[in-house]
Amino acid sequence: MIEALNDLAGTIREALGERVLSANIAFGDLTVVTTRDAIIPVLTFLRDDPRCRFVNFVDICGVDWPQRAERFDVVYHLLSPTRNLRVRVKVSTGEDEPVPSATAVYPGADWFEREAYDLYGILFTGHPDLRRILTDYGFEGYPLRKDFPMTGYVEVRYDDEAKRVVYEPVALRQEFRNFDFLSPWEGTDYVLPGDEKAKAN
Repeated sequence: MIEALNDLAGTIREALGERVLSANIAFGDLTVVTTRDAIIPVLTFLRDDPRCRFVNFVDICGVDWPQRAERFDVVYHLLSPTRNLRVRVKVSTGEDEPVPSATAVYPGADWFEREAYDLYGILFTGHPDLRRILTDYGFEGYPLRKDFPMTGYVEVRYDDEAKRVVYEPVALRQEFRNFDFLSPWEGTDYVLPGDEKAKAN
């Protein structure tokens, strides 16, 4: 398997040249790193070249690195049934720097690009219908960004007087508590019901 992946990495580097920033084996899969401008030619080559034939599109996911200038990685996972190999293609991008949509190469990318946009705010140019897909219509922010507050910005409740759902700023009804995270069965001075049965055995 490793030998096949090394051969594939060499083929990709030779065919795509400067479009490939790196091609290394990580976690048992080949990881190809490219640029935003080269992502469509790279995906097209991986799909169409007879030495590759990565015709199965598995998914696209986002990764947030808030400390980087280009804070997001867009990661594509592809499968070649004829070669029984997987490849991971990565491209980095910023908050306001869109990535070309892969829907022309892999129509199944449609849903995953919308999901990455909805949850991370990653933009895709050329997407046929880039809008929120999982969060509510009036949702503010992007919930999978590592700087998104755990409590969110607004909360939703049904108002009996208005007879409708209302959105309000988050109001924490109680203080955050300090928990010791100990199991209730450890370190207690009192006997819990049922403990006498455990000691009897």
